[in-house]
Amino acid sequence: MNNGALGAGHAKGTEIVPLGDTALIVKLGEAIHPAVHQKVRQLADYLEKNPFRWMVEFVPAFTSVTIYYDIMQLLTDQKEAGREEEVYPFKLAAARLRDVLSKLTNTGLPPSKVVEIPVCYGGELGPDLAAVAEHHELTPEEVIDIHTSADYLVYMLGFAPGFAYLGGMPERIATPRRPTPRLSIPAGTVGIAGDQTGVYPLDTPGGWQLIGRTPVELFKPRQVPPTLLEAGDTVRFYPISRGQFDAWEEDKR
Repeated sequence: MNNGALGAGHAKGTEIVPLGDTALIVKLGEAIHPAVHQKVRQLADYLEKNPFRWMVEFVPAFTSVTIYYDIMQLLTDQKEAGREEEVYPFKLAAARLRDVLSKLTNTGLPPSKVVEIPVCYGGELGPDLAAVAEHHELTPEEVIDIHTSADYLVYMLGFAPGFAYLGGMPERIATPRRPTPRLSIPAGTVGIAGDQTGVYPLDTPGGWQLIGRTPVELFKPRQVPPTLLEAGDTVRFYPISRGQFDAWEEDKR
Protein backbone atom coordinates (compact mmCIF):
# COMPACT_ATOMS: atom_id res chain seq x y z
CA MET A 1 0.00 0.00 0.00
CA ASN A 2 1.25 3.49 -0.83
CA ASN A 3 1.79 5.43 2.39
CA GLY A 4 2.11 8.70 0.51
CA ALA A 5 1.27 12.13 1.78
CA LEU A 6 -1.81 14.19 2.22
CA GLY A 7 0.32 17.15 1.21
CA ALA A 8 -0.60 20.69 0.29
CA GLY A 9 -2.52 19.56 -2.78
CA HIS A 10 -4.81 17.43 -0.67
CA ALA A 11 -5.23 20.27 1.83
CA LYS A 12 -6.53 22.49 -0.97
CA GLY A 13 -9.12 19.88 -1.92
CA THR A 14 -10.25 19.38 1.67
CA GLU A 15 -13.45 20.89 2.99
CA ILE A 16 -13.85 21.73 6.68
CA VAL A 17 -17.40 22.42 7.84
CA PRO A 18 -18.93 23.08 11.28
CA LEU A 19 -21.00 20.45 13.09
CA GLY A 20 -22.95 22.31 15.73
CA ASP A 21 -21.12 24.60 18.16
CA THR A 22 -18.41 22.22 19.37
CA ALA A 23 -17.40 20.04 16.44
CA LEU A 24 -16.32 20.14 12.83
CA ILE A 25 -15.98 17.70 9.95
CA VAL A 26 -12.87 17.42 7.80
CA LYS A 27 -14.12 16.10 4.45
CA LEU A 28 -11.29 14.38 2.60
CA GLY A 29 -13.20 13.08 -0.42
CA GLU A 30 -16.61 12.33 -1.85
CA ALA A 31 -16.46 8.65 -2.79
CA ILE A 32 -15.76 5.58 -0.66
CA HIS A 33 -12.39 4.62 -2.12
CA PRO A 34 -9.08 3.22 -0.82
CA ALA A 35 -7.26 6.45 -1.77
CA VAL A 36 -9.67 8.57 0.30
CA HIS A 37 -9.48 6.03 3.12
CA GLN A 38 -5.70 6.50 3.07
CA LYS A 39 -6.13 10.22 3.73
CA VAL A 40 -8.59 9.54 6.56
CA ARG A 41 -6.13 7.15 8.20
CA GLN A 42 -3.25 9.61 7.84
CA LEU A 43 -5.13 12.43 9.54
CA ALA A 44 -6.46 10.11 12.25
CA ASP A 45 -2.97 8.76 12.89
CA TYR A 46 -1.59 12.29 13.23
CA LEU A 47 -4.33 13.31 15.67
CA GLU A 48 -3.75 10.16 17.73
CA LYS A 49 -0.05 10.93 18.06
CA ASN A 50 -0.29 14.74 18.26
CA PRO A 51 -3.58 15.63 19.98
CA PHE A 52 -4.44 19.32 20.30
CA ARG A 53 -5.12 20.55 23.83
CA TRP A 54 -8.55 21.68 22.68
CA MET A 55 -9.49 18.40 21.00
CA VAL A 56 -11.98 16.31 22.97
CA GLU A 57 -12.08 13.37 20.56
CA PHE A 58 -12.03 12.51 16.86
CA VAL A 59 -14.12 10.03 14.88
CA PRO A 60 -12.87 8.70 11.52
CA ALA A 61 -15.50 7.67 8.96
CA PHE A 62 -15.56 6.52 5.32
CA THR A 63 -14.48 9.84 3.78
CA SER A 64 -14.10 12.24 6.71
CA VAL A 65 -12.87 12.82 10.25
CA THR A 66 -15.14 14.51 12.80
CA ILE A 67 -13.36 16.44 15.54
CA TYR A 68 -15.01 17.56 18.77
CA TYR A 69 -13.42 20.51 20.54
CA ASP A 70 -13.43 22.43 23.81
CA ILE A 71 -14.36 26.06 23.09
CA MET A 72 -12.82 27.47 26.26
CA GLN A 73 -9.50 25.70 25.61
CA LEU A 74 -9.44 27.06 22.07
CA LEU A 75 -9.96 30.60 23.35
CA THR A 76 -7.34 30.09 26.07
CA ASP A 77 -4.80 28.94 23.47
CA GLN A 78 -5.65 31.98 21.37
CA LYS A 79 -5.05 34.31 24.32
CA GLU A 80 -1.81 32.57 25.35
CA ALA A 81 -0.53 33.02 21.80
CA GLY A 82 -0.97 36.78 22.24
CA ARG A 83 -3.85 37.09 19.80
CA GLU A 84 -6.52 39.34 21.21
CA GLU A 85 -8.74 39.66 18.14
CA GLU A 86 -12.15 38.01 18.43
CA VAL A 87 -12.37 34.87 16.29
CA TYR A 88 -15.05 32.19 16.23
CA PRO A 89 -13.84 28.90 17.80
CA PHE A 90 -14.70 27.00 14.63
CA LYS A 91 -12.43 29.26 12.59
CA LEU A 92 -9.60 28.80 15.09
CA ALA A 93 -9.87 25.01 14.96
CA ALA A 94 -10.26 24.95 11.17
CA ALA A 95 -7.15 27.11 10.73
CA ARG A 96 -5.07 24.78 12.89
CA LEU A 97 -6.28 21.75 10.94
CA ARG A 98 -5.58 23.35 7.56
CA ASP A 99 -2.06 24.02 8.78
CA VAL A 100 -1.68 20.37 9.80
CA LEU A 101 -3.05 19.10 6.48
CA SER A 102 -0.63 21.27 4.51
CA LYS A 103 2.33 19.85 6.42
CA LEU A 104 1.48 16.15 6.30
CA THR A 105 3.89 15.65 3.43
CA ASN A 106 5.75 12.47 4.36
CA THR A 107 3.54 10.87 6.95
CA GLY A 108 3.79 7.08 6.95
CA LEU A 109 1.10 4.91 8.44
CA PRO A 110 1.53 2.06 10.91
CA PRO A 111 1.40 -1.29 9.10
CA SER A 112 -2.04 -2.79 8.81
CA LYS A 113 -2.66 -6.44 9.59
CA VAL A 114 -4.32 -9.28 7.73
CA VAL A 115 -7.01 -11.02 9.78
CA GLU A 116 -8.29 -14.41 8.66
CA ILE A 117 -11.78 -15.20 9.94
CA PRO A 118 -13.22 -18.74 9.84
CA VAL A 119 -16.89 -19.00 8.87
CA CYS A 120 -19.35 -21.88 9.01
CA TYR A 121 -21.65 -21.11 6.08
CA GLY A 122 -25.30 -22.04 5.66
CA GLY A 123 -27.61 -24.17 7.76
CA GLU A 124 -29.01 -22.67 10.93
CA LEU A 125 -25.89 -20.51 11.24
CA GLY A 126 -26.46 -18.93 7.81
CA PRO A 127 -30.20 -19.14 7.18
CA ASP A 128 -30.20 -16.76 4.19
CA LEU A 129 -27.41 -18.41 2.19
CA ALA A 130 -29.86 -20.28 -0.04
CA ALA A 131 -31.88 -17.10 -0.68
CA VAL A 132 -28.73 -15.17 -1.63
CA ALA A 133 -27.74 -17.97 -4.00
CA GLU A 134 -31.20 -18.07 -5.58
CA HIS A 135 -31.22 -14.28 -5.99
CA HIS A 136 -28.10 -14.54 -8.17
CA GLU A 137 -28.90 -17.88 -9.82
CA LEU A 138 -25.90 -19.43 -8.11
CA THR A 139 -25.46 -22.47 -5.91
CA PRO A 140 -24.75 -21.96 -2.19
CA GLU A 141 -21.28 -23.38 -2.79
CA GLU A 142 -20.62 -20.76 -5.48
CA VAL A 143 -21.69 -17.97 -3.10
CA ILE A 144 -19.26 -19.31 -0.50
CA ASP A 145 -16.45 -19.51 -3.06
CA ILE A 146 -17.06 -15.92 -4.17
CA HIS A 147 -17.37 -14.60 -0.61
CA THR A 148 -14.10 -16.24 0.45
CA SER A 149 -12.21 -15.23 -2.71
CA ALA A 150 -11.90 -11.52 -1.87
CA ASP A 151 -9.69 -9.42 0.37
CA TYR A 152 -11.82 -6.95 2.34
CA LEU A 153 -10.58 -3.54 3.49
CA VAL A 154 -11.78 -2.30 6.89
CA TYR A 155 -12.87 1.27 6.18
CA MET A 156 -14.21 2.14 9.62
CA LEU A 157 -15.81 0.82 12.80
CA GLY A 158 -19.33 1.81 13.79
CA PHE A 159 -22.95 0.77 14.40
CA ALA A 160 -21.91 -1.47 17.32
CA PRO A 161 -18.60 -1.93 19.19
CA GLY A 162 -16.24 -3.85 16.93
CA PHE A 163 -18.49 -3.79 13.85
CA ALA A 164 -16.26 -3.27 10.80
CA TYR A 165 -17.53 -1.75 7.57
CA LEU A 166 -15.79 -3.76 4.87
CA GLY A 167 -15.14 -2.80 1.28
CA GLY A 168 -14.27 -5.08 -1.59
CA MET A 169 -17.14 -7.56 -1.76
CA PRO A 170 -17.60 -8.93 -5.29
CA GLU A 171 -20.65 -7.44 -7.03
CA ARG A 172 -21.77 -10.92 -8.07
CA ILE A 173 -23.18 -11.57 -4.59
CA ALA A 174 -24.38 -8.05 -3.70
CA THR A 175 -27.87 -8.61 -2.28
CA PRO A 176 -30.56 -6.25 -0.92
CA ARG A 177 -31.36 -6.24 2.78
CA ARG A 178 -34.23 -8.31 4.08
CA PRO A 179 -37.61 -6.53 3.84
CA THR A 180 -38.20 -7.23 7.55
CA PRO A 181 -35.25 -7.01 9.98
CA ARG A 182 -34.73 -9.69 12.60
CA LEU A 183 -35.10 -8.64 16.23
CA SER A 184 -31.95 -10.49 17.33
CA ILE A 185 -28.93 -11.73 15.40
CA PRO A 186 -26.29 -13.77 17.28
CA ALA A 187 -22.79 -12.38 17.71
CA GLY A 188 -20.41 -13.66 15.05
CA THR A 189 -23.03 -13.84 12.31
CA VAL A 190 -21.76 -12.92 8.84
CA GLY A 191 -24.14 -10.99 6.63
CA ILE A 192 -24.56 -9.24 3.29
CA ALA A 193 -26.43 -5.98 2.70
CA GLY A 194 -26.21 -4.36 -0.71
CA ASP A 195 -22.57 -4.33 -1.77
CA GLN A 196 -21.26 -4.73 1.78
CA THR A 197 -20.48 -7.68 4.00
CA GLY A 198 -19.76 -7.68 7.71
CA VAL A 199 -19.76 -9.59 10.98
CA TYR A 200 -22.11 -8.79 13.86
CA PRO A 201 -19.85 -8.45 16.95
CA LEU A 202 -22.73 -8.52 19.45
CA ASP A 203 -26.27 -9.86 19.64
CA THR A 204 -28.20 -7.07 17.89
CA PRO A 205 -31.22 -6.52 15.64
CA GLY A 206 -30.47 -6.27 11.93
CA GLY A 207 -31.75 -6.63 8.41
CA TRP A 208 -28.75 -8.11 6.62
CA GLN A 209 -28.86 -11.40 4.72
CA LEU A 210 -27.23 -13.95 7.03
CA ILE A 211 -24.93 -16.41 5.28
CA GLY A 212 -22.82 -17.89 8.10
CA ARG A 213 -21.26 -17.46 11.51
CA THR A 214 -17.74 -17.26 12.90
CA PRO A 215 -16.66 -18.58 16.30
CA VAL A 216 -14.12 -15.75 16.54
CA GLU A 217 -14.98 -12.94 18.97
CA LEU A 218 -14.69 -9.50 17.39
CA PHE A 219 -15.26 -7.49 20.57
CA LYS A 220 -13.70 -8.19 23.97
CA PRO A 221 -14.30 -5.19 26.27
CA ARG A 222 -11.60 -6.21 28.79
CA GLN A 223 -8.94 -6.62 26.12
CA VAL A 224 -6.64 -3.86 24.82
CA PRO A 225 -7.52 -3.00 22.15
CA PRO A 226 -11.06 -4.33 22.67
CA THR A 227 -11.75 -4.84 18.95
CA LEU A 228 -10.22 -7.52 16.75
CA LEU A 229 -10.36 -5.29 13.66
CA GLU A 230 -9.13 -1.75 13.08
CA ALA A 231 -9.45 0.67 10.17
CA GLY A 232 -6.93 -0.23 7.49
CA ASP A 233 -6.89 -3.96 8.24
CA THR A 234 -7.48 -6.58 5.56
CA VAL A 235 -10.00 -9.34 6.26
CA ARG A 236 -10.05 -12.75 4.61
CA PHE A 237 -12.83 -15.26 5.25
CA TYR A 238 -12.33 -19.00 4.97
CA PRO A 239 -14.90 -21.81 5.33
CA ILE A 240 -15.02 -24.32 8.18
CA SER A 241 -17.37 -27.22 8.88
CA ARG A 242 -20.07 -27.29 11.54
CA GLY A 243 -17.95 -29.75 13.50
CA GLN A 244 -15.00 -27.35 13.48
CA PHE A 245 -17.29 -24.50 14.51
CA ASP A 246 -18.69 -26.46 17.45
CA ALA A 247 -15.20 -27.53 18.57
CA TRP A 248 -14.03 -23.90 18.44
CA GLU A 249 -17.02 -22.82 20.51
CA GLU A 250 -16.33 -25.57 23.04
CA ASP A 251 -12.72 -24.43 23.42
CA LYS A 252 -13.94 -20.92 24.31
CA ARG A 253 -15.91 -22.18 27.32
